[in-house]
Amino acid sequence: MPELRWNPLLKTYTIVAANRQSRPNLNADYCPFCPGSGKVPEQYDVHLYANDFPALSNTATQVEQSNSSLYHAAENYGACEVVLYSPEHTKSLSELSVAHLLKLVDLWSTRTQVLSADEKIKYVFVFENRGTEVGCTMSHPHGQIYAYPFVPLKLQTELEACKEYFENKGSNLMLDMNAEEKRYGKRVLYENDSFISFLPYFTDYPFGLFISCKLKRSNFLDFNDKEKNDLADILKVCTGGLDHLFNKAFPYMMCVHQAPFNTQQFSASADYFNFHIEFYPPLRNENTIKFYASSEMGAWAATNTREVEDSAIDLKNAIQKFLAQ
Repeated sequence: MPELRWNPLLKTYTIVAANRQSRPNLNADYCPFCPGSGKVPEQYDVHLYANDFPALSNTATQVEQSNSSLYHAAENYGACEVVLYSPEHTKSLSELSVAHLLKLVDLWSTRTQVLSADEKIKYVFVFENRGTEVGCTMSHPHGQIYAYPFVPLKLQTELEACKEYFENKGSNLMLDMNAEEKRYGKRVLYENDSFISFLPYFTDYPFGLFISCKLKRSNFLDFNDKEKNDLADILKVCTGGLDHLFNKAFPYMMCVHQAPFNTQQFSASADYFNFHIEFYPPLRNENTIKFYASSEMGAWAATNTREVEDSAIDLKNAIQKFLAQ
């Protein structure tokens, strides 16, 4: 049975979920996410699908504790949901209309609201793994939503940095980053009224773009209809740019960073933490993968193998090519 096991070195949990070992690599002639499979509606635009191999569950049961004063386990309470972007098996985000992507943003918002209403849920994490290069076993366009009973370590690190910056400077770190990227200009990729996209000064992946809200918004629940539409627009443009870099489907990990819920430690996070999306695309050129190797994984000391400003030129040109088509 899946459970959370405490790592005392990093002061966070590892999800131990042996049930995910049996996830299939499906034959090319069958997809459970396509209409006609018997597992999804015959007609849908976007669709919430119950994860067949959840690592977290709201039916979690009591775990057996280790006979140790050093280690402990917790139940794997939470949720793992799959979000289908389209009934069309080969569609990508950039090939969907802004109106269609708005339905996706609305679903993300609705699920954030529903999941965060549970006081045991501390973080709602929306993400997408695209491509076999990042371990995706299903080629149908889809993403996932995990609802954790704790704030994951990377998010906690970001939150603490933003809180410290706010206490020292009196301003919002992400909004100041937006302003700095806008002032410098050369790393900015695309923007609309509500969002700006750029390759951060410090990005660890060559094409690791950020989509950052230009307004003071901490999570999906803060957005009005115009802001949701602008998010749909910039998602379409940025993913279209990635796909036009090398004229092929660009693999990536897309991670939505929003404020946590139901936690006293970060109860004021709306004051200092701003909504943004981080992309981790693992190609450093058309046929070469940028791996997270020992320095990155073992020491959390990232190395970017390309000049950030050169990558920004290439990606901005690809976005312009996408917009011109």
